[in-house]
Amino acid sequence: MQFNSPQFNLMYKACMKASKVLIRDFGEIEKLQVSEKGPGDFVTASDKRVEKILIEELSIDKSGYSALTEETGKIEGEKKNNRWIIDPIDGTTNFLNGVPHFCISIAYEENGNLVSGIIFDPIKNEMFIAQKGSGAYLNNSRMRVSNKSDFKNSLIVTGGPRASSSNEIRDLAFKEYQKISSVIRPPLRKSGSAALDLAYIAAGRYDACWQRELNYWDIAAGIIILRESGGFVENLKGNDFHSKKIDIIASNSKIHEKMKNLL
Repeated sequence: MQFNSPQFNLMYKACMKASKVLIRDFGEIEKLQVSEKGPGDFVTASDKRVEKILIEELSIDKSGYSALTEETGKIEGEKKNNRWIIDPIDGTTNFLNGVPHFCISIAYEENGNLVSGIIFDPIKNEMFIAQKGSGAYLNNSRMRVSNKSDFKNSLIVTGGPRASSSNEIRDLAFKEYQKISSVIRPPLRKSGSAALDLAYIAAGRYDACWQRELNYWDIAAGIIILRESGGFVENLKGNDFHSKKIDIIASNSKIHEKMKNLL
């Protein structure tokens, strides 16, 4: 491992334990209980199991740390300036349809600032990690964003609107999709996991992404991983990422302004 902070070690051990459950459940998808939180927004028994393991392994009760999780929501600990940001399965729809593109995402935050993050894809056995000021790594190899400055040949990924999005947001997303598609040569990608989209930009696989109405737990780990790999990430709605719904744009930094102007 590249980092030795107590928080990072906890995140790593939590990911490794929870991933065993995730891999097992992925092999038995047809047996999983699935419920619908909202239009097109699913939660599986596996989401809940994995989150429970992560909360236990991160010693949230004992440490007094706070947390923000997808399923449980806010956990207010005594130490409000120390917080875990947890997404047990980013890419749940992929997961429950047998598509092997999903991940566990955990970030650690102090005084509102991201300090470290892990995104673990258990099926491909790829662990994207970063710690503030210490760089970003894919497994044991240092990561850097792509060097591409030619926007028209950039490989770009998006998430598109959610089923629960307003008509206004849906119309905006489709207009943006058409606008970007008309400028770039490679077809736009849509992977189904915002966390892995950011990790892939950090690894130089994608050049940029954008998506409307994301939650903080979807992208917290990806933000610090991308920053530590030399990329740039921005909330189109404001200066921070703590608003309820986040409109994100991220890139290798060289094509950022061009893309932002189009949006």
